[in-house]
Amino acid sequence: MTIDVENIKCGGCAGSIKKGLSEDPRVQSVEVDVAEGRVSVEAGEDIRAELVARLTKLGYPEKGSVEGMQALKAKAKSFVSCAVGRMGDDK
Repeated sequence: MTIDVENIKCGGCAGSIKKGLSEDPRVQSVEVDVAEGRVSVEAGEDIRAELVARLTKLGYPEKGSVEGMQALKAKAKSFVSCAVGRMGDDK
């Protein structure tokens, strides 16, 4: 399944998304296209709604799903998630 998301800026964001979604044992693989803002997930069952919720919690909501203050809050979360992802790249 493919989910177009907001706020992906770099490889750190991609790393945070991969780590966050891969924590679910039903997820077999996660690919992130930073340039397109697209997350592709292979899972054994249809868990799209749960993945979208998890992405939103990480600060990467599905495109068009949040507005106003929710969008600002998601953007702030994505900055933190991005920084954490970048620190993970250093290891």
